[in-house]
Amino acid sequence: MAVLKFRIYLEEDDAVYRDITIKHTQNFQDLHFAILKSYEFDSKHQATFFRSNDIWQRGREISVEKYDKKYPVDPLIMSETTIGSEIRDTNQKFVYVYDFTKNWTFLVELINVSKEENSKISYPCTTRTEGIGPQQYGTKSLLGDKFADIEEKYDLSEAADGFGEEGDEADATDPDEQAEEEEGQDEEAF
Repeated sequence: MAVLKFRIYLEEDDAVYRDITIKHTQNFQDLHFAILKSYEFDSKHQATFFRSNDIWQRGREISVEKYDKKYPVDPLIMSETTIGSEIRDTNQKFVYVYDFTKNWTFLVELINVSKEENSKISYPCTTRTEGIGPQQYGTKSLLGDKFADIEEKYDLSEAADGFGEEGDEADATDPDEQAEEEEGQDEEAF
């Protein structure tokens, strides 16, 4: 039985990625949940895979479910489609899109095929984590509702009014600069 290793890059930053190992007989729904778990995302939103070529053009869709839209070719269904059935070459690529509102896009690349299965590992599993993944719901998810209170308490927009525009130095009087100017004037007098 073949074990496939995929590298899942964040589209905006290829330094942030996760390596996921999965059996070729497992389906795309298993890979879908493994990606979400590795990036610490919830599974509340829609998602889809696209088979891709070397320049990340989107091809055949592999979706969670059939949509009402009429396509020339209906998408494959994640839970019914094994990963091995969609591998066309040794460095196969897929584009994975999660949460169609936020449009999280991940580039999925096959980086290794192994015939050896480790009986101690439960597949799929994350084997490598690089970089700090994005927060699914932004910084508010990091700090919760208290973050809004902090923003309001320390609103700096009023304090910014006291500063002039860049290059507006007529009002700026730095005590150190003023002392240096006075010393320079005293030396010129001698």
